[in-house]
Amino acid sequence: MDKKSIITGVVIGLVSNAVGLFIVCLFTAKMSERSGGVTAVLEAAISEDFIGKLISLGAILNLICFFYFIRKKKDGHAGGILIATILIAVGTFIIKL
Repeated sequence: MDKKSIITGVVIGLVSNAVGLFIVCLFTAKMSERSGGVTAVLEAAISEDFIGKLISLGAILNLICFFYFIRKKKDGHAGGILIATILIAVGTFIIKL
């Protein structure tokens, strides 16, 4: 595993988590019929202290990316995604404190 593939995996992991968070917020906005859309859901999540749960749900896309890279035998990328997932978990834990 070289450093470049690990860094690429970390970036892919962070981006896929951001995309997953957007999808979860979009789905939540559609289900609750909030007028503000994604931004209203994010503001409500911050004010009502459930942003950590949304971030954790957004990390599900990391699982898909991780298994994709394992299947393609790109262990460096998969390791980077694992590192990004751990960083997200630590960040979520800090938010909950």
